[in-house]
Amino acid sequence: MALMITDECINCDVCEPECPNEAISMGEDHYRIDPDRCTECVGHFDEPQCVQVCPVECIPVNPDRVESRETLMEKYLRLQRSGQAPVSGT
Repeated sequence: MALMITDECINCDVCEPECPNEAISMGEDHYRIDPDRCTECVGHFDEPQCVQVCPVECIPVNPDRVESRETLMEKYLRLQRSGQAPVSGT
């Protein structure tokens, strides 16, 4: 399941640097999550880091992108193989 950021986002800039897949970027009105890059931190952490740091709890699961943990791991591995995943520590 990819995550999404709702309209309740206050643009506090806390979530964006926490995303290990660089899936979070500023949208037209508030931050957004690219579902093609979001692995819910599978492959990096046990829990989605953006959800952990969001002060207004506006990052739920995207009901239009329900994915199993296995699918999220496959996406993580695909990003790693394609070179689209950021290098850890940068």
